[in-house]
Amino acid sequence: MFGIWGHPQASRLTYYALHSLQHRGQEGTGIVVTDGQNMQGRKGEGLVTDIFTVQSMAELKGTAAIGHVRYTIGGCDAGYENVQPLLFRSSTGSLALCHSGNLLNGPELRRQLEEQGSIFQTSSDAEVVAHLIRRSRLPALKEQVKSALALLQGAYAFLLLTEQELIAALDPQGLRPLSLGRLGEAWVIAAESCAFDIIGARFARDVQPGELIIISNQGICSENLSNAPSRNLCAMEYVYFARPDSNLAGINVHTARKELGRQLARECPVEADVVTGVPDSSLSAAIGYAEELRIPYEMGLVKSRYVGRTFIEPSPSLREQGVKLKLSAVRGVVEGKRVALVDDSFVRGTTGRRITRLLKEAGAKEVHLLISSPPIKYPCFYGIDTLSSRELLAANHSIAEITELIGADSLHFLSEEGMRRVLGGGLCMACFTGNYPTSLPKL
Repeated sequence: MFGIWGHPQASRLTYYALHSLQHRGQEGTGIVVTDGQNMQGRKGEGLVTDIFTVQSMAELKGTAAIGHVRYTIGGCDAGYENVQPLLFRSSTGSLALCHSGNLLNGPELRRQLEEQGSIFQTSSDAEVVAHLIRRSRLPALKEQVKSALALLQGAYAFLLLTEQELIAALDPQGLRPLSLGRLGEAWVIAAESCAFDIIGARFARDVQPGELIIISNQGICSENLSNAPSRNLCAMEYVYFARPDSNLAGINVHTARKELGRQLARECPVEADVVTGVPDSSLSAAIGYAEELRIPYEMGLVKSRYVGRTFIEPSPSLREQGVKLKLSAVRGVVEGKRVALVDDSFVRGTTGRRITRLLKEAGAKEVHLLISSPPIKYPCFYGIDTLSSRELLAANHSIAEITELIGADSLHFLSEEGMRRVLGGGLCMACFTGNYPTSLPKL
């Protein structure tokens, strides 16, 4: 997500920002812009560069905008109608909304609203929140938003745009990242700080858990929505999702990943001739692992630049095909060598199985797979596409069984303690530990 208020090139800057955030979602994208009188938007299924042309960007005129890149969970909320931002029009004014995360009580709220007469056009949580806002009897939009957010359970980061103001909100656990910045006199808000760099904005601070920020021509104000906010930022942001040049909660992502690799080397040293990483999110950890053990780091795998991120593909068949198209081994680097292969995470085993086979087919004498995070054994209910433990290999097999299944000579994981030692506190590690920071719905 990205939002900007108070800049004559709002739509163009939003385009560039979304381009830098494309790694967070590849299935759809949209921009809504306002000139203070009217709101207009454009969206579609595909990448940012597929949907927005020079002509379409010229038509999106205004001084404030919000934009979104789409990542669906299990494909259940795919489709054009669910591409965000969602734009709603009424006699009292227009409202655009985009959302990151997952509402645990979203289905229940939807059922209640339908019983009260609401008609839904999408399966998105964002539409549920829009209905809650519009059905509020409170006079001011800020109070309507606050009353709607008070009903929500789960992980959320919201951007809301009207002709008069831009509103940002983060859940009381701070499960999703959200940052605030400045570009001259304009204010900008983004899921990651890397979006600020591409447009020349300056990072101001992280949006705090349970915080509501309102930006208008009168300035900026902030309120705390929760009596007991507590940051539990998703650990997978550091491990996989965020870009290496982003900073999350004051920690640079590349530096964090490199130190995770160093900690992995201290915990799980292997006898190897060469260290290589799985492009791109594992390269920082692989460099750290190699430096700690003083083993040469080499580019043993090459990634096609024309294939997206396989972890966030919406179906198993697409993930498998994506791995096949994405990676190839460098025979001259690995042939006859004992290879320490570093990957950032281990979810379904799709990538691990394929790359182990690739390296051995290229002549690697041994392949030792090292994961710079603990084994993922528990589903995520906060907006990551692992809703069932049935699909998690580490939840159903021992380390020895997984090693045999993927064909590696050994398999090693970073410990939970090692991850905490590197990243500190204030993390949600529920997918590793099963300790969820919120109550869960009955399944």
